[in-house]
Amino acid sequence: MIHQLAAVDKRAKISKNVIVEPFTTIAADVEIGEGTWIGSNVTIMDGARIGKNCMIFPGTVISAIPQDLKFDGEDTQTIIGDNTTLRECVTVNRGTKALGYTKVGDNCLIMATSHVAHDCIIGNNVIIANGCGIAGHVEIGDFTVMGGLSAVQQFGKIGKHVMISGGSLIRKDIPPYIKVGREPISYAGINSVGLRRRGFNNDKIFEIQKIYRYLFQTKMNVTQALNTIEKEMLPTAERDEITEFIKNSPRGIVKGYGTSKE
Repeated sequence: MIHQLAAVDKRAKISKNVIVEPFTTIAADVEIGEGTWIGSNVTIMDGARIGKNCMIFPGTVISAIPQDLKFDGEDTQTIIGDNTTLRECVTVNRGTKALGYTKVGDNCLIMATSHVAHDCIIGNNVIIANGCGIAGHVEIGDFTVMGGLSAVQQFGKIGKHVMISGGSLIRKDIPPYIKVGREPISYAGINSVGLRRRGFNNDKIFEIQKIYRYLFQTKMNVTQALNTIEKEMLPTAERDEITEFIKNSPRGIVKGYGTSKE
């Protein structure tokens, strides 16, 4: 199922039922899982590890060396999970010695012309719309949706279940379960629609809402708000996830609308 006009190194490990369309190039140190479709004019370079049932559209380049002047030829990887789709002209660079790999999780959709730089970790069920730029060492949590033409500064962290509006410039970390937008990037409420779609009940949504009211709708600073949350609210997985994310954010989180300062 490999087209005769594709250039596939004989040392590449390609599983059953993989389709490789014409004019695609696959290097030697590459592994591709069962049922994956690779369109024409795709370039898959050394270090690529692609899962099962993926769809790789024309013009995509996977596992090119990092666009990082510190890279010195070290042996690193790009890992793409199962059931993930990379649309036209997506680029995913492999890692540097800092982490050793770049990873895109299972069931992701990265739309046309988006770029994922070295040492990024993209969770499962993430959607990245057209033309996004994700700089090196960025982490994006599960079920996050990133609007088109958005950009994330290097070393940025984005929590789970986040909704980011199109055209956003993300210079601060974004904690879990919220929506962000505007310029400069600001809190715009919790992602209640997304949470309901993923099975969160009303009580859990109200709990998350209460946490973010303390953080963004009172006169307390972040430290005071965290102390109040931990004192007045019972520990739950969601409460602890939010508070730990904020405590472990050295660059700080986005601000509430009307209070953002760069």
